[in-house]
Amino acid sequence: MAASLKERLLEALGDSKLLTDEQLTEAVAAQKAQGGNLGAILLKKGFIKEKDLAVLLSSSLNLPMLNLSRFSINPDVVKLIPEKTAKQYHVIPISIMGDNLTLCMSDPLNIFAIDDIKVLTNYNIDPVISTEKEIADAIHNYYGAESTQLAQILQEVKEADENEPLEVANTEEEGVVDIQEATKQSKVAPIVKVVNLMVAEALESRASDIHVEPQEKNLRIRYRVDGALQEAFSLPKKDQNAIITRLKIMSGLDITEWRIPQDGRFRIRMREKEVDFRVSILPTNHGGKVVMRALDKSSLSIGLDKLGYLPQPLKLFEQAITKPYGMILVTGPTGSGKSTTLYSIITQLNTNEKNIVTIEDPVEYQVDGITQIQVNPSIEFTFSTGLRSILRQTPDIVLIGEIRDFETADIAIKASLTGQLLFSTLHTNDACGAITRLMDMGVEPFLVASSLVAVAAQRLCRKICENCKEPYEITPAVLKRLNIKTSKDATFYHGKGCSKCSNTGYHGRMGTLEVLLIDDAIRDLIIKGKSSDEIKEYAVANGMKTLRENAFKKALSGLTTIEEVLRITTEE
Repeated sequence: MAASLKERLLEALGDSKLLTDEQLTEAVAAQKAQGGNLGAILLKKGFIKEKDLAVLLSSSLNLPMLNLSRFSINPDVVKLIPEKTAKQYHVIPISIMGDNLTLCMSDPLNIFAIDDIKVLTNYNIDPVISTEKEIADAIHNYYGAESTQLAQILQEVKEADENEPLEVANTEEEGVVDIQEATKQSKVAPIVKVVNLMVAEALESRASDIHVEPQEKNLRIRYRVDGALQEAFSLPKKDQNAIITRLKIMSGLDITEWRIPQDGRFRIRMREKEVDFRVSILPTNHGGKVVMRALDKSSLSIGLDKLGYLPQPLKLFEQAITKPYGMILVTGPTGSGKSTTLYSIITQLNTNEKNIVTIEDPVEYQVDGITQIQVNPSIEFTFSTGLRSILRQTPDIVLIGEIRDFETADIAIKASLTGQLLFSTLHTNDACGAITRLMDMGVEPFLVASSLVAVAAQRLCRKICENCKEPYEITPAVLKRLNIKTSKDATFYHGKGCSKCSNTGYHGRMGTLEVLLIDDAIRDLIIKGKSSDEIKEYAVANGMKTLRENAFKKALSGLTTIEEVLRITTEE
């Protein structure tokens, strides 16, 4: 007969010396008096830590111990066990291999739990061990997402119509249509309410994008939170066309067109806050994939100093934007926050004395008091043709969405030399790379040197979740790879994962900036045709802090992790 949990624990605890004989005797006496699990009693009395107990069980029972906060579970596997059962036995299914189901348990000798789940799932059970807290967090995370399946969404709408906080309108129309009233009408299709709740839940989750992805057998919904996609829920395949058609109606798109890509936008109002959504629909082999980018205008008015930059690069950047004319570039990959930074600047500069004009593809944020133009290549209205027309409107400040070709670059540079302060973006790895990119397009070096005021390279790095933040040790190999010296007593932090951050260890993002101010020496290097490496070498020698240096300072300050520094920056 297999030893009981009590017997196994007593034997292992006696050998481990994690607690005194007196403490062990007291716990056993408490179990005899009140019943229950010996391990739970030890934890309640504070005689042993939960993680130490799990390690002890793992070694004594020869079962693997799993760190659930670092483990991604397939939602289809989670569905095998109802949430009620998972909470009752403190278990969560992990994976399937043949006829075996791997089950993560805090009490692996709970025979009743194993037998019940074996009958429920028709799988043989292979137990592994984790702490009760990690299992509880995983249950909250995975079953929380599962609870938003279609039937439960509809049930939620039925019970909470009176309190629905969402209003939707096509941004081409005047005003905002009140959907709160419309949803009270009995003939309104449930699909409308499902879409409204999907958008509301995305905003509650701090999502920057909503992905509606047709699959072979279902419609998958994913949210991009802090730059990473997370699966939210799935909807039945039969509702796919209705969902996508509803999104087209909201975005003012042609609901009869399914063969070509379409772009639109709509605006929602939620709890007195307006958020624009930019919508892109792309035909795929399983139907139209929809990606909705949330554009929160309130983030533009908070100012550059609230975007998370360090004081030194921020001071240089603010110094550059006070210039009366010249060109300022912000570089970085897609999704690095370039548009938010530039809109924050022009919102800050937007006064009655300034004529600000933007030309974009597409217009991302709609800002009062600023003239905004969208290019339309189908009628040959490009960045270059639009820019020529803009310059006849006597602008003080011009924002070009992106410099893509020689013609746009040439007109932009010449405009910046004739009295306009011009902002734009480029896709380069660092600030110095923007200079050579312009010259590669065919712009003369003396024009680049004369027009450029500053170049800023930007990335977004994830912030450590404050709810589960803890210190951890960095190996010398990692520090050597960073090639940055640090003191022996430097402390680094990470998030161990919790329900608040969906077990990612991160919550929120902040900007990291590298600013290159163009001085006379750099202008001389540009005119001489020096490489970006030589320009960077001079700039660093004269005080420029690189992206990696700035990101590393954030890690030293406990704002982000070393892993995040390595992810968003390149070796130098």
